[in-house]
Order: sequence, then C-alpha cells, then structure tokens
Amino acid sequence: MSGGTSETKLVNFAMANKARRRIINFLANGARDVEEIEGLVGKKTLDFHMKILQDAGLVELEEGTVKISEYGRNFLKNKKERETEEIKDLSQAKPVEIVEIRQVLPCIADSTKLRVAANMVPPLGGTLKILEPLFPRGNYSDRKDSLIVQKGEIMTTIYGSGKIVMRMVKNEEEAKKELESLRNTINEAIKKGVAPPPREKIKVELMDIYNHLPQTNCQECGEQGCYSFTIRLMAGQVSLDMCTQLKKPDYATNLERLQFLATYI
Repeated sequence: MSGGTSETKLVNFAMANKARRRIINFLANGARDVEEIEGLVGKKTLDFHMKILQDAGLVELEEGTVKISEYGRNFLKNKKERETEEIKDLSQAKPVEIVEIRQVLPCIADSTKLRVAANMVPPLGGTLKILEPLFPRGNYSDRKDSLIVQKGEIMTTIYGSGKIVMRMVKNEEEAKKELESLRNTINEAIKKGVAPPPREKIKVELMDIYNHLPQTNCQECGEQGCYSFTIRLMAGQVSLDMCTQLKKPDYATNLERLQFLATYI
C-alpha cells in the first residue's frame, strides 16, 4: 500500500476495533490457522473482521493460514516507535479544580440551550496539547492554545489560560455534571503521570460520510434526504443514532465505519 489518505483511513478504521487489534497482535509472532483466529473473535464475526483487515492490507490469507503482511508488520513497528517517542510526562502537572460557574447565557446557536463559562485552576497551558487523546472527539488548536471537546451536542472549549466555555447545555446542573466529568478525566491522567499517545489526525470529507449512509432518503431522521443528513452530521447538529436504517443488520459494517469516522469530524 502507498499510504495515501484513503488507505490511511482504512488502516485506522481496521485498528480502531479491539477484536481486530487482538488479531494483529496475535499474528505479530507468526502465521496462524484460521481456526486459531476464530478462537479469538468467534466464528460469527471472523469473516467480517478478516475482510476489513485484508481490505486495509494488514493481513494475508492463504489456504487456511493467516499471516500479517509486510505492510502490517511495518505499521506495527512504526506505531510502537511513534508511541515511544510521543508519550509525554505529566508528573509535574498539578491536579485541577473547576471553580464556580460565573456566567450563564442563552446559546447563540439555540436559544433553548445555555452557554456557560468557568475557570480551571491551575491553568494547564501547553499541557492541553498532550491531553487531547483523552477525549474521543477532542481537537487541540496551537493558534488559540485551546482544546475543544465535543460530547453529543455539548461543545466545551478549554483554554491554556484556564478559561472554559461550554455550549449547548440544557441547564446549569448538566453543566456542573459535565465539568466534574472533565476534571476527573484530566486528574486521572495527571495522577498516572503519562498521557496516551496522540491519535493520528484524519480529515473526514463530506462524501466519506455520505458514501456509507444507506442513501434510501427515507426521511425517518427528519431530514429531506441522506445528503442533507450528512451536512448536518458534519456540522454536529444531528447524531448517527437518528438514522433508523443504520440499525438494521444489513448496515452493520456501514455503521461501524461511520462511528469510527464520526470521531474525527
């Protein structure tokens, strides 16, 4: 494989699943019979996982024997090297606290929701960047020295200065609950002293999402069609669980791919 954008997406999608990571690590020590792989993930899902790994070029299947490809072996080697280089020490960071919410205003995007502001002490400064992988939908900006965390409709921006702005919350109680969860997640990482390795950035295009939707234009989600649903999904205005078609067994693979891609929107 050449390592282009589409191929990188396939590989990252393949490795985002726990069962497939288990298969790759199992094969790292040598080729295995299909029956041995079946023992790891079960007979029902074996073909499903093997197809995804083969599509990504990570494994090869020959006469009932599965082995890791040269590309797959290099991928694992490079991944380990990157993790060794990029793991950061958090042992000098101090636990944080969220001070009392000091501002509650109607949200500009939706007046039925609230926008709140608070402060984190002590400020995390540049430590924010290495905390980004803690959040599945976290995105750090060097230019603004800020970390944006999205959870459902709620969008939280943490600044290096300690300022926190949370948008699209239902009420002050929900804001307090989310801020407490945020504090606990950060403090747990500080207590361990080591941040997880950075996620590889993937740029998700609108058509990446649309191509994996059922494209039935059933309108059960409330949108005019799958294309308008895609636009709103990219904007964070709807969620995948609103697509009823994706819940059908025929779209199981589509749903898993979309769930993976959605973490990078």
